[in-house]
Formats: sequence, structure tokens, C-alpha cells
Amino acid sequence: MSDAVNEFKTISAEAFSKLDFSKVTLLDLREPDEVLVKGLEGAINVPLSDIGTGLDKVPKDKPVYVFCRVGDFSEEIAEILADRGYDVYNVEGGFNEVEKFLKNAEPLFIDAKGLKCPGPIVKVADTVRTLQNGQQVYVEATEDAFFSDIQVWCDRTGNKLKDISFTDGVIKATVEKAPEKKAAAAANGDDKTFVVFSGDLDKTIAAFIMANGAAAMGRRVTIFFTFWGLNILRRPDKVKVKKAFIERMFGFMMPRGTKKLGLSRMNMGGAGAKMIRSIMKSKGVSSLEELIRNALDHGVRLVACQMSMDIMGIRKEELIDGVELGGVSTFLGSGEQSDMSLFI
Repeated sequence: MSDAVNEFKTISAEAFSKLDFSKVTLLDLREPDEVLVKGLEGAINVPLSDIGTGLDKVPKDKPVYVFCRVGDFSEEIAEILADRGYDVYNVEGGFNEVEKFLKNAEPLFIDAKGLKCPGPIVKVADTVRTLQNGQQVYVEATEDAFFSDIQVWCDRTGNKLKDISFTDGVIKATVEKAPEKKAAAAANGDDKTFVVFSGDLDKTIAAFIMANGAAAMGRRVTIFFTFWGLNILRRPDKVKVKKAFIERMFGFMMPRGTKKLGLSRMNMGGAGAKMIRSIMKSKGVSSLEELIRNALDHGVRLVACQMSMDIMGIRKEELIDGVELGGVSTFLGSGEQSDMSLFI
């Protein structure tokens, strides 16, 4: 009994352009210089000169979509992969045809109405990050600051703002994804570093709004917490750890976690903080807890000063998940890579 012969399948450039590329393997057979100018993000590049060994690097865990410049060479490679047991598709017309559909596709709609800073920019950044170069998004937002923010975001990330308008209280913008700007040399980095010394609710909210905004622009962000700022990172529940008497007194007198933080002004025994949180909720502004969670999800580094922890009797076990421990060199190293450092 002979073994069944696997055959490759074909897919039109239009159908291919509508796929969720995160769920498939893309195999680009064009030369590296072509890919550098116009490529599909996440694709494996195996040019003709590397075919002998390059195909061995193609995983089998997902369907493989093969394309070259115009679709002829990719047919041969698709056949080879099919013989090796791959679930493989050849893209008809190659990249030249695919590019037409990517450029002419309807922009993906983003409804950012009602969101408050940094919500609209974060939502745009998260969506654009999933697109291929040349694809567009159409955004509607109602926060006045978005009119300026989206223009600056596009300028600093290299994406193209196709058009923008502000009518009847709604900002409408169309953004086209462009190749990401290459990271600057270390000596002229564009990272952002914040030192949070204060443990005040209002100042902490401001710090995390800026941190989330910077992360949405693709910047590496480090927040260094020292002295009273460490209280922001404490778990809300009491953690049993061995401490000296003075350390226990410090812990008792200091707020434990974000829900216990007070305002820098008009705190009124905690009533001011509750009022601010209530107003934020009614206005659709993310809570401090949501801002912290979003920051961690987007790669913002939260660094607790080890020296301050030792002085104030705070143990690592008492900190929320996702926090690193560091010292002055960690802060200075981050600062030297940054074009902006703020002390809050």
C-alpha cells in the first residue's frame, strides 16, 4: 500500500490579506533587500540562496503560507513542503498582488469614544501593532486632547496620519501603519525614566498616565520607586514576614497598597481620595489599579529601591507581582538610555 501524497493548496491574494497572520506561519521567499523595503511582519525569510537549509527552520505547528514576488517560485517550494508533510498554501500572485489588497483594504475601525487619556492612544497603539505595513485604522474619539495626541504619536512612531478632523465633538483620524522606527543608539536613546518618591494618589496617577502613554509610543519605560513611593507597590493584604519592632511600626503607619493612598492636597482624612476616585469613574478615567495593570501588560518596568526597602522594613514578599528590585545603578543605567527623566 503506497503512502498518500500530500498536495499544497492555493489561496488568492485577497483571501490571504484577510487572514489573522498571528495564527499561521508566513514564509517569504524574496531576497532580504526586498523584504527590508516591503515585508510582512513576523514572516520567516528564506531566499533562494538559503533554500537548502532554510526550509528546515520552518515549523509544522501551524499552516504555512508561502509567497515570493509574483507567485511562481513559491509554487515549487510549496510542493516541496507538502511532500515533507506540511499543511501548506501557495499565495497566488505573490507579494506584489498581496500588497494591492493590503493598501486598498477598508481601514479597521477603532471606537475610542468616551475613553480618557491614555486610553485612546493605548487602544490605537495596540491595534496598529497587530497590522501589516500599509494597513490603516480609522479612529473616532471624543477626548479633546486626542486631536494633539494622535498627531504627536504618529510623528514619534513613524506611522502616517492620513487625515484628521474634529466635528460635532468627535475627532476622526485615519492612520496608516509604517515600518517601525529603528531604536536610536544607546547614547541617544528615547527611553523614559520616572522616579516616584511620593506616595500620593494624585501624583501616582499622573506618573502612570505618562508611563502608559510612553509605552503606547513604543518607548521602553522604567519607574523607579523609592521611600514613600514604595507604598504604591505594597500588597493590600497583610503578609506575614519576620520584622524588627521599628520595621513593624513603619509598616503599621504607612499605607498598604494603592487603595490606601491619600491626596497631596485636600485629602480630608481620606475623603478627598475617595472623591477623586469617584469622579474618575464617572468621567471614564481608568483607576490607578487599572493603569498599573496596563503598564505591566505593556512592558513597563516597575523597580523597587532595595535600599529604601531595607530602611523602611519592607520585604520583597510584601510587593505586588511584576516588581523588580534594583539600586542606584539600575536607575542610572535606565536614565542614561533615556531622553527624559522625571522625579515625582
